[in-house]
Amino acid sequence: MSTSNHNFKSQAYTIIKDRLINCVYEPGSFLNEAQLAADLGCSRTPVREAISRLEYDNLVTVMPKKGILVSDISLTDVQQIFQARLEIEPVTLCMAAPHLPQTELLDFQHKFSENLLDIKNSYRLDTAMHLFIIEHCGNRYLIEMMQKLFQDNTRVIISSKQNQIQIHDARLEHLEIINALLAKDTDRAMNLMKNHIESCRKAALDYFYDMQAYSAAPSSVYKQVLDKLECF
Repeated sequence: MSTSNHNFKSQAYTIIKDRLINCVYEPGSFLNEAQLAADLGCSRTPVREAISRLEYDNLVTVMPKKGILVSDISLTDVQQIFQARLEIEPVTLCMAAPHLPQTELLDFQHKFSENLLDIKNSYRLDTAMHLFIIEHCGNRYLIEMMQKLFQDNTRVIISSKQNQIQIHDARLEHLEIINALLAKDTDRAMNLMKNHIESCRKAALDYFYDMQAYSAAPSSVYKQVLDKLECF
């Protein structure tokens, strides 16, 4: 395999994956292989291989004769994401606390003290802070698992905000966590992290419960009534 072919395949995978995670391709929508190739300016081969990898990542499903279905976000997904975060993130924070560089903590403190101008910068900073803590925990298995989880978490956050729902504003909660870490008060930082994740969980579930109620399939009782009509 030539280096250029390998680069095309790697780039196609990276670009499409980023668009899926950031909901440029919206959950529940269909994609077309030919259109993806045209958008990326490449042949179908790297796109096809990228889609195969993304299907393994559970971000898409190839539907014969229909297209490429972007994985939707269900209530169960949201519940499981936050269940995992509640169990694991406080532990990784405790493990990471002695190893967090103070200069970077101060940089996060400064950024969260400012008023961010847009939602996109807000969720990116949010995710960066959580991954900063997790990636200093010293356990590569936890780090890899949580990096994957935060990809799905990002889809939940962006999907909610793109649908004009005012998701929980957690800027001050992040500041409290950072300040506790700067003060070397790990127990307080762990409790604040638990409370923060719980608040985010409630906000996300409130949104997805509403969406499920709104988009629930109509009752099929009317079909039973129609079946009883006399033939004309």
